[in-house]
Amino acid sequence: MDSDHHHLNYQFSAASLIMVVLLALLVYYLLSILKSSSKNRELLQAPEPAGSWPLIGHLHLLGGRNQLLHKTLGAMADEYGPAFTIRIGFHRALVISSWEVVKDCFTTNDRVLASRPRSTALKHMCYNYAMSGFGPYGPYWRELRKIVNQELLSNTRIELLKHVWDSEISTSIKELYDEVNCADTKNKEECGQVLVDMKRWFTDLTLNISVKMVAGKRYFGGGSSSKDQGEAERLKKGMRDFFRLVSQFVASDAIPFLEWLDLGGYVREMKSTARELDCLLEGWLEEHKMKRQSKKAGEQDFMDVMLSKLEDAELYGFDPDTVNKATCLVDLKGFWQSPWTSTEPCKVHGLVLIESTNLYCEVYRLLQTSVDM
Repeated sequence: MDSDHHHLNYQFSAASLIMVVLLALLVYYLLSILKSSSKNRELLQAPEPAGSWPLIGHLHLLGGRNQLLHKTLGAMADEYGPAFTIRIGFHRALVISSWEVVKDCFTTNDRVLASRPRSTALKHMCYNYAMSGFGPYGPYWRELRKIVNQELLSNTRIELLKHVWDSEISTSIKELYDEVNCADTKNKEECGQVLVDMKRWFTDLTLNISVKMVAGKRYFGGGSSSKDQGEAERLKKGMRDFFRLVSQFVASDAIPFLEWLDLGGYVREMKSTARELDCLLEGWLEEHKMKRQSKKAGEQDFMDVMLSKLEDAELYGFDPDTVNKATCLVDLKGFWQSPWTSTEPCKVHGLVLIESTNLYCEVYRLLQTSVDM
């Protein structure tokens, strides 16, 4: 009887503790909203759709299996205008869908909106925000941007690497021609119409150009060894997983204290993808270091340039190898859509944007506007 009594007390205590924690979080959330609204009551702010819930904000309006996000945001833009705010969990976000507002954000307020919000994907897959252009604005961001602009994206460097584009495009077209005409087949009667996967061909071409400029390697097509082909498939899979996960909504990005739960297993996937890509980049880096020690003359790629520029210097808490790998990784992946965040209050399109507001561009609506124009 006593054991049952203690068991009931334990269950009651655990349930009470959970209720107290949830109640405290709810009170904190409501107080923060009241404080923010009272502080900015007299300021003209972007309209906010009704229906925001405590803790989750407007997330329940944005989800749904049969609901496309861009159509939901487009419908909100039709009702509330080209700039409106929504709440994504604990975070406020400004959604813009007009070229005039975009221009105002990235010309007048380009410095204020240069930063990126912290996210689970950038933390685990981008070397803890070491990737150029996808971390918080600060001394490291500015120094790395200067290095990238001067050493990797200068007109001189681009001109030196121009032949890589020409060579890879010509080689890939020749390989495609040989495949269609069965150049390596003795039985010409088998030749004729050949089914070519152009999506894969363009993917391989793009990766060949990127990897050649970054690491001096050619992974796809003729001349690649079985080892290179194995690495190529690992790289292709790693990049597919990266783009899938970097755009995946993770609950902890909206409600930070949920990260330990790893709802959906996305954090585990992100860590696995990061390890796979880091293993490839580490191998490239070691090859470049060995080549540098042997003093073999050759054409310099991005990794060579970064090794020469960084040497043994530590850059605001990041070691040279991490900076090198993170910079080369963003060169491999190119651009993907990622939100910005305001580092201080500013005015956008006549509306006040408070500090730490995330900025999302409604790209679908912007592209639709461009087509209509």
